[in-house]
Amino acid sequence: MTAMLPATSNRVLDPMDRISEVLFGLIMVLTYTSTLGVMTASQTDVRAMLIGALGCNLAWGIIDGGLYLMEQIRERSRHLSLLRAAHEPAGDPDMARRMIRNELPEPLTSAVSSEQIDAMVRQLRDAPAPSGRPRLTREDWRGALGICLLCFLSTFPVVIPFIFVDDVRLALRLSNGTAIVMLFICGYAFARFAGIYPWIMGLLMVGIGSALTGVAIALGG
Repeated sequence: MTAMLPATSNRVLDPMDRISEVLFGLIMVLTYTSTLGVMTASQTDVRAMLIGALGCNLAWGIIDGGLYLMEQIRERSRHLSLLRAAHEPAGDPDMARRMIRNELPEPLTSAVSSEQIDAMVRQLRDAPAPSGRPRLTREDWRGALGICLLCFLSTFPVVIPFIFVDDVRLALRLSNGTAIVMLFICGYAFARFAGIYPWIMGLLMVGIGSALTGVAIALGG
């Protein structure tokens, strides 16, 4: 399996997962703060907005964490199926080869030769035969908790101005400024890991995040 699958990291969540969850949390909270009427909003309206934003992001954090656990089960099921196909003596001899090619990223599919695929199949056959069903590990639960916390905690920098600033208009400006900075940082970090231009992607992410927020608001999000 080590010849086929990417090496694992000590991190529970990879950087892209973290960035994605923060972006999602930001967009969700912006759908609340951007609809607040600064001219007519009362403290009751602000309080209702804060409760709604925090509750919404907590709920979506729990949902995303649950989806993450489902994805982990799905991945392990695929890997177990591949191991079983390699160990199945009466099965289709080409099945394991096809499954290995399907696991490879698209740029590597054409670069890996049939001999290399056969070598991977032999390595899989030398590995212990799989038994049981896919199970969640402690790391999986930590990952789900991390996703939930990232989605929920990304709410706070944007709503903090409404907690400490009585002037709703000023609080909204501070909140929007914070959101813009966070969107830029997410885009910059995304570009660093993706190998593209960080400053350009940071600016694009501000625009993309603003556009997605507008779409969510327009559609009743």
